[in-house]
Amino acid sequence: MGETDSVPPTISDTSVHASGLVKRFGEVTALDGLDLYVPGGTVLGLLGPNGAGKTTAVSILTTLAEADGGSATVAGVDVASNPREVRARIGLSGQYAAVDEHLTATENLEMIACLYGMPRRQARKRATDLIEQFRLSEAADRPLKTFSGGMRRRIDLAGALIADPPVLFLDEPTTGLDPRSRGELWDVIRERVALGTTVLLTTQYLEEADQLANEIVVIDHGRAIAKGTADELKRRVGGDHLDLRVRGAAAIASAEAALGRVATGPVRVRHDEGELSAPVAQGVEALSAVLRALEAEGVEILDIALRRPTLDDVFMELTGHATTADEVTQ
Repeated sequence: MGETDSVPPTISDTSVHASGLVKRFGEVTALDGLDLYVPGGTVLGLLGPNGAGKTTAVSILTTLAEADGGSATVAGVDVASNPREVRARIGLSGQYAAVDEHLTATENLEMIACLYGMPRRQARKRATDLIEQFRLSEAADRPLKTFSGGMRRRIDLAGALIADPPVLFLDEPTTGLDPRSRGELWDVIRERVALGTTVLLTTQYLEEADQLANEIVVIDHGRAIAKGTADELKRRVGGDHLDLRVRGAAAIASAEAALGRVATGPVRVRHDEGELSAPVAQGVEALSAVLRALEAEGVEILDIALRRPTLDDVFMELTGHATTADEVTQ
């Protein structure tokens, strides 16, 4: 695992702890002994491709599904033996906005508040406060079917916060949003964490994990394969990465061969874009060697650069495929 591996401390009132979670769907194993720990008041980023087991883990921790093995506690409460108490201490925002399109923003939040048992007057005040916090006051009395995708996601997140839960589960909350809307939701999440909320965030966006998470757990095929801060995970790759762009199938083949001779890991090739990338130990020397080799073959280089590794590079090295890979399990 990573540099930060350790036995978790005593479970606090706002921590999340899972040990050896197993979940099977027929012959498919969605979770295969997953361990997680989120200290109170921090953000854990659960990073992995579609089907890695992220949503299954969230479903178990939020009592929407039962594990076939292992144990979990949320906010100090056992998930399996006391699910009702767990639900009273959490908020959940899933991949798709859980809202009624025909109700207004205010009506949606009031309805959720009433489901939590709030008196109507308190529910109205809480809904109004959250609408102001999410900068949606001008649209408060409009039906949600008139909202943009980003506005709907904000209302969905507001609904998850209606009871001011100490623990918040965000399952790919910014999927499908434009960069501006994504950034706005990131700001709201940061505000909640600053107030002491514990967050478990699942995402396919490497930048999202980099921006928000105190610690990242990379999972693949239902198992944790790496753990650490973003910087710690990037240091696992080490060295520089050499990126290269050429045009045409013959040029790509020549570039792949030249890059392969200096690479310290797999060469990634995007044939449709003519882009190649690989880790290299001696950046400047590798760059010079590739330039000389391609010049000798008469290959036109459209772009070439050295850069530091990203989380995407980490994931590729750990799993052998990108975070957008499509898997069987959910």
